[in-house]
Amino acid sequence: MELTTLTRKPTTASTPDPVPAPAPTGRRDTDGMAVASFVLGLLGLLVLNLFLGPIAIVLAGIALLRGTSRKGRALLGLGLGVADLVVLAVLMSMDNTVSWGLAG
Repeated sequence: MELTTLTRKPTTASTPDPVPAPAPTGRRDTDGMAVASFVLGLLGLLVLNLFLGPIAIVLAGIALLRGTSRKGRALLGLGLGVADLVVLAVLMSMDNTVSWGLAG
């Protein structure tokens, strides 16, 4: 009867296992900012345009400056944020008040 031995690679204690590098999140963060600016700008046309409009503008600006791959969404978010503030100004001037409401 013959016994066969399994050969194993020799392990050395001096070489630790390599630590995987963290995944780059910069591009993903800017893409998320572009999408968030679009969503907040769109939502701001309906409610809270005094707050959501400027937030959409800032997020779109940051995403564009950092080089997002979703430039279209960032530009739409920028345009919708500006439109939020224009709608607010028009509705405030129609009511001659500092705030506006749909009830009149």
